[in-house]
Amino acid sequence: MRLLAIVFLIFATACSRQGDKSFAGRWKKNIKNIVYQDEAVQTHWKNARVPIVKLLDSLHINTRDVRIVIRKSAYELGVYKDTILLKNYPVVFGGNPVDDKLMQGDNCTPEGVFKIRTKYPHAKWSRFIWIDYPNADSWKKHNAAVARGVIPKNSDIGGEVGIHGIPQGYDEAIDLRQNWTLGCISMKNRDVIDLYPVVHKDILIEIRK
Repeated sequence: MRLLAIVFLIFATACSRQGDKSFAGRWKKNIKNIVYQDEAVQTHWKNARVPIVKLLDSLHINTRDVRIVIRKSAYELGVYKDTILLKNYPVVFGGNPVDDKLMQGDNCTPEGVFKIRTKYPHAKWSRFIWIDYPNADSWKKHNAAVARGVIPKNSDIGGEVGIHGIPQGYDEAIDLRQNWTLGCISMKNRDVIDLYPVVHKDILIEIRK
């Protein structure tokens, strides 16, 4: 199996209530050898070469019948019909990709079941798909954490969390799993453009560990 060596380690910060405003200015590169088995990379993503709209059309599946499942531990966003995975994409998360989001500034990506508030083109990150964090369940977890003393009493729950692309030319941040946002889910630009027509206001988005 042919090995592809990719040299780079990428660090960055950005996303959540104020949004990912200064990614390019804070982008720093250090040398580190990271080896990929490129055949595995090519075959890991289901239907990678088939546009999701064309795929749904060929299977006679309405966009109203699909849902999105994001698995943080797998760095994956999947589009499902019932329990059947139709297509998946690589994604990255907030600077703390493990814990659930409890407040603004914790650099965590929220977990739970959400819906889309709206979506729109974005000047810096290609597209922005805004999820309804914080919802009632988010507030319940936030208030419980305050009551337990896990987070400060005056902490802000945060907001403006969504799925979006990445500044032009930095797709390798997704390949290298650099969790550069403040809590959003980031995809390659071509992937968020592919996904964009499928998402609608009532689609369910489940974010898991």
